[in-house]
Amino acid sequence: MRSTLLRGAFAIFKRDFQKFLNNPFVILMTLFMPIMYLIIFGSAMGGFISHIPIGVVQNEPYLVETPLFISTVDGLSAMQQTDNPPTFDVTVFSDEGSARRAVSDGRIMAAIIFPSNISVDHTIRMYMDSSEYTIPALIQAGLNSVMARYGANYPVQVTKIYGDIGYLQFFGVGVIVMAIFMTTMMGGGMALIRDREMGIVEGYLVTPVKRSSILLGIIASGTVKGFLAGLIILLVDLFVAGIVIDNAANFLLILAVIFTISIGLTSLVVALASRFTNQQIFASSVAFLNLILFMTSGAFYPTLGMPDWLRWITVINPESYGVHALRSLILRGQGLDLIGIDLLALLVFSVFAIAIGIATFRRTLD
Repeated sequence: MRSTLLRGAFAIFKRDFQKFLNNPFVILMTLFMPIMYLIIFGSAMGGFISHIPIGVVQNEPYLVETPLFISTVDGLSAMQQTDNPPTFDVTVFSDEGSARRAVSDGRIMAAIIFPSNISVDHTIRMYMDSSEYTIPALIQAGLNSVMARYGANYPVQVTKIYGDIGYLQFFGVGVIVMAIFMTTMMGGGMALIRDREMGIVEGYLVTPVKRSSILLGIIASGTVKGFLAGLIILLVDLFVAGIVIDNAANFLLILAVIFTISIGLTSLVVALASRFTNQQIFASSVAFLNLILFMTSGAFYPTLGMPDWLRWITVINPESYGVHALRSLILRGQGLDLIGIDLLALLVFSVFAIAIGIATFRRTLD
């Protein structure tokens, strides 16, 4: 009886292992994924933050720039960690109002206002964008370091224009996008492949329904599922992370962004799924795609901390536009005028992904 048990177990092992060997794509992804996690995750999370945009202003009235202003600007511009790009990109503004507007618009991360020659208390004022993780602390530490180097013992008054934002709030916004992607992967891409394996898609073909309509219907269903997942995580963030939404109009705009993200990510996943007939291969491919997109979206860590070769991926990464739009609305309380580019990029990407999906789906059925 023991020999029969062992022979049966060996037969099952041989068959299952042979299936693994006969699928070189799965073998490749099994070995490739840990390496890519090391490279992508390590570079995205462990890089030196550089090129932080800040603005400086010499307060009026003044006749000439003060020695403190000149020395501090030079010190901040030259500051860098060993063998790394400059830590700060310093822009000199002509007046305090324009510098503060640049912070509110997201063009710079902080505005530093230096006292004039006739200032009484010589207080240096700094208006900080507090919505990015670790960056406010780096800016304040950089300013203190330069002032100490030149022996300037002036008080610094810091105003965080978005209040104190912790990492849970910073990361909570990114989790919304992650939830949408995971839901569209299961409810969009996997559903399409499962229907093809079960012959349901072939059943659609004997009806008057057009092939493009089949794909559009699957994208629509996946979009709604992704939107519901994003909405649930948003509500969880409100209670767990302590996120506050100021008004109903802003809340509706957030829902519009979540819906737009759901369209884009569902279109991407379904377009990819239309090229696969095996759920295992599709899951391996999407896991790799999720690694690249999520790690370079800025959800975990500011994109300023990524190396240049990885930071460029954010330009074509739809999740980075989604994270930026949601963070602008939820954490900064900004409006449609400052997330228009994000919405446009997501819509353009969605149209492109839908077109690719339809073309690929048609070829697959032929």
